[in-house]
Amino acid sequence: MLPSPRVFDLFAVPEHPVPVDGGRGHSVRAGDLVLSPGRDEATAQWLNPVLARLSADLDHQEPRSVRVAMPIPTRDLRWVVDGWGASRFEPDARPCRDLDVLRATARLLHAHLASAVPEPPAALAARDDRWRRAEQATFGEDPPLGILGPDLADEWVRTPDLGPGQLVHADLAGNVLLDATGLPVVIDVAPSWRPVLWAEAVLVLDAVLWQGADPAVLREWSAGDRRQAMLRAALFRVLSDPEPDPARYRAGLDVTPG
Repeated sequence: MLPSPRVFDLFAVPEHPVPVDGGRGHSVRAGDLVLSPGRDEATAQWLNPVLARLSADLDHQEPRSVRVAMPIPTRDLRWVVDGWGASRFEPDARPCRDLDVLRATARLLHAHLASAVPEPPAALAARDDRWRRAEQATFGEDPPLGILGPDLADEWVRTPDLGPGQLVHADLAGNVLLDATGLPVVIDVAPSWRPVLWAEAVLVLDAVLWQGADPAVLREWSAGDRRQAMLRAALFRVLSDPEPDPARYRAGLDVTPG
């Protein structure tokens, strides 16, 4: 799927798209922008101004430790056109697959997001997509625990202490690049208002199951509140994946406490 001529025109870039790494694998570079499909206009209206301010602030920090891709509006000041959004292209950037770097990036990002957005945006609760529905089911009164199997369902604690909710990136593992200087750059923010511990559990689980991270790291998540966060990460992923593989997630959760 490629942007239409109208998308290229409104974002003021040439119609010569080039595929780029990172994100969900459908983004293209055009001129000095990266164009990405599947963007929700209502979400972009409140989220992109937050990310733009944060991106600018972080680029002026000394020393710099983390960056956020700068969202770019159209020439008529829209954030989304026909489902396509844009951010500034990062030359010579490469996907980050180092779990330690990913976890450090998550903690820095979430600390900044907590300051930038102290209250849950009303538009966030109004979202209706598969990720939002999966999240609501996972944290609802009657989650479909049978998907994880009876043994894991028996571990489920209904009200664990995972910490307070805040704005988090719920899909971070595949959405961190390293720029030309080696600094992490966060892209494609998937916003959610949930505990940071849960967002980190999703990150760790994704990194182990899909990016080759050492499965031994899951031992850190095999008991207590961390285990509860990881169970919710697995259920969220099974419910939100278009073609879920519950057996793979169950195998990933079958770890011995370290």
